[in-house]
Amino acid sequence: MLTSIRGKSVIVTGGNSGIGRGIARVFAEKGAKVLVVARREDVTRQVVEDILLDGGTASYFLGDVRSYDDMEKAAQTAIDRNGGVDILCANAGIAPLSNLNDMSSEEWDLVLQTNLTGCFNIIKACVPCMQTSQWGRIILTSSITGPLTGAEGWSHYGASKSGQVGFMRSVALELALNSITINAILPGSIKIEDMSDEYVQRVARTIPMRKLGQVEDIAYAALFFASDEAAYITGQTIVVDGGAALPEF
Repeated sequence: MLTSIRGKSVIVTGGNSGIGRGIARVFAEKGAKVLVVARREDVTRQVVEDILLDGGTASYFLGDVRSYDDMEKAAQTAIDRNGGVDILCANAGIAPLSNLNDMSSEEWDLVLQTNLTGCFNIIKACVPCMQTSQWGRIILTSSITGPLTGAEGWSHYGASKSGQVGFMRSVALELALNSITINAILPGSIKIEDMSDEYVQRVARTIPMRKLGQVEDIAYAALFFASDEAAYITGQTIVVDGGAALPEF
């Protein structure tokens, strides 16, 4: 059993849907005080209300990870409401499908600014608080696409996710003496809301375990990285993909 994270202050970016929503819910279930950071108020409020109904502690901050000013305000909000920033789950990301010939420079910039620059913005905003307390856990939601595999139509996405891992390794060196760890989860195909049954069944046939992962599979990997038991692990990745990246053919 992992050491309890009860009472820890947690920020989850992109926490209003998909993997981020699952992370926010699981951390709240374990007693953490969760700040959900996202752009859309209606769905973000609903995530928080669901957590509160289940007896958890959560609130939200509306902001865009592409804006460093927004992320500074998000970090300050966590400090003001929850007493600091102990754990950061940098999860916000987008994955539009676009082949190279059809991809505009604007779409390329949007994906890199959201997935990679957004990761930089929230981490840079949260690190000073962690350095003051001399303790912190930073967990990135990367992907197998980019660091391990490729996918047609996702060259911008793969570049952003590979960039996250390279960024993480250098930041790990900078923060090591502050007892702050930074690690990344590399999900494969995860079942989220709005996926059709046909799509789920088609993708499942390509995975050795013959099923998509659940958002909780990623959330529990994040929970491990956030624990005291993972204190000596930094700059590392963990693949959560049902074996999808393993086959040679």
